[in-house]
Amino acid sequence: MFHNDEFIAETLRDLGLVTKAQIGAAREHLAEEGLIQTLVNDGIVTEEDIARALAAQNSMEFVDLGEAHPERRILDMVEGDDARRYQALPIALRNGILTMAIGDPMDMQSMDDLTYKLQREIEFVCGSPQEIRKLVVKHYGSAEDAANELLKEAGEAKRSDATDDEEDDDGPGDAPVIKLVSMILLEAHTNRASDIHIEPLEHKLRIRFRIDGVLQEMQPPPKKLHGAIISRLKIMSKSMSIAEKRIPQDGRIQIRVGDNSIDLRVSTIPTVHGESVVMRILDKTSLLLGLPDLGFLSDDQAKFEQCINLPDGIILVTGPTGSGKTTTLYGCLNYMNKPDRKLITVEDPVEYQMNGINQVPVNTSIGMTFPAALRSILRQAPNIIMIGEIRDSETASIAVNASLTGHLVLSTLHTNDAPSAIARLVDIGVKPFLVSSSVRAIVAQRLVRRLCPHCKLPGELSDYELQTLQIDPGQVRQASVMRPVGCERCRGRGYRGRMGIFEMFIVDDEVRNMVNNNASTIALRLRARELGMRTLREDGVRKVLAGMTTAEEVISTTMSDLD
Repeated sequence: MFHNDEFIAETLRDLGLVTKAQIGAAREHLAEEGLIQTLVNDGIVTEEDIARALAAQNSMEFVDLGEAHPERRILDMVEGDDARRYQALPIALRNGILTMAIGDPMDMQSMDDLTYKLQREIEFVCGSPQEIRKLVVKHYGSAEDAANELLKEAGEAKRSDATDDEEDDDGPGDAPVIKLVSMILLEAHTNRASDIHIEPLEHKLRIRFRIDGVLQEMQPPPKKLHGAIISRLKIMSKSMSIAEKRIPQDGRIQIRVGDNSIDLRVSTIPTVHGESVVMRILDKTSLLLGLPDLGFLSDDQAKFEQCINLPDGIILVTGPTGSGKTTTLYGCLNYMNKPDRKLITVEDPVEYQMNGINQVPVNTSIGMTFPAALRSILRQAPNIIMIGEIRDSETASIAVNASLTGHLVLSTLHTNDAPSAIARLVDIGVKPFLVSSSVRAIVAQRLVRRLCPHCKLPGELSDYELQTLQIDPGQVRQASVMRPVGCERCRGRGYRGRMGIFEMFIVDDEVRNMVNNNASTIALRLRARELGMRTLREDGVRKVLAGMTTAEEVISTTMSDLD
């Protein structure tokens, strides 16, 4: 809701609304929404307290919206989409000046956007954010209501303005389809979806969002709108052919939601019943994640920071597709991105564009492969190199040589656990003595869903969960085990967001000797355990006992430590 968390926290402390200790405690269990929302969740301050304080600081009038009863003609001056997007409510019109209530007096971007969109003089006042949310839904309806109306409007427009073989042509009926596509993208972003799947079936069109790793079906539009929706997405991508429906195509779409820039990676593929589209949502706000936000507990975070502060060597992040490896690498880059260091990445594709980092996209069609890019960037004198993935012996050899000549190399591998990465590198073709000389640490990871901080309640572990996770009942008595409930914030799911569970293998001198002597993965794993490595399941158990996730999540995501 509020912008610039650190500045607001300092302002609240100066005004005596929070203490330094309370801010520090909130940082220890930071909510997904940030520091200020954590203070609100903890009951330290209310959104209204913050809004009143910021209004006073910015010389803006604070109004009691309980006394506001705007006329319909005033409400109609603002589109419902804009009211919902900017959380703004028009409340009065005097001498041609529109009075608009907003919840965050520091959100200058939203105020500028509204002034530009409405093309009129606006006097902004501050109100309770909670009251504004209620009144926006009351007067304009919810996002779901708007989506239903658009579906109805789009269906009627297509019936009157297009025949079956004209669905892809531009015409009067396309305006509702444009709005419908925009609403689908907005709803996906609002629901924090990572993917949008638009799939034609025999008798219907199916739309699903992947939210916190789980696909959830949304209300579908009529099947006859399929062609128009696909065409609209291709037009938005600016690099895909509307006429070509027989071969797969790829593109990118960039949209703005409020003051956030959202990139979508678009992929189409022909199926029996028409083109299927998957859009990967690349929200740049995830670039700002710190290591605690990724799921590292304080002891593992300290170890990991030591590793990525080394001057050279290879740091590997391993796990299957969709386990968050790339997000962890970007978190590392964000941590290490300082003016005195030169960072270069080689990626296929470049998913997120980061300021201050040289990012090189792989393009195999013109010979710009991982090895070719790596050979070139070494001449650019980088301190830190990030390789999207080590896939073959040539890439692995160049990465090893780079690490041995004074560069820190970050990359990923597809292995089930951390010790297996050693064997994988040897299988690729890297000599064991080069592996032992270059690899500094390996981190295996998986993703589990976080319990919603707004509705989780104390819970218990079943006998099956205690036995499967090998938890001593005595541990539970001293823990904070929680269970999912479901509320408006998490849309009744009981979970909100995801975090990593980690297995951290630090390579010491004895491990190097074992690698040189071709030790088995089992032997390396035993040595890692002696060094204090917690398995993925054990790290998950710690987070279950801390009330961060559930036993069900950990069991479904990890293998038994006895396997």
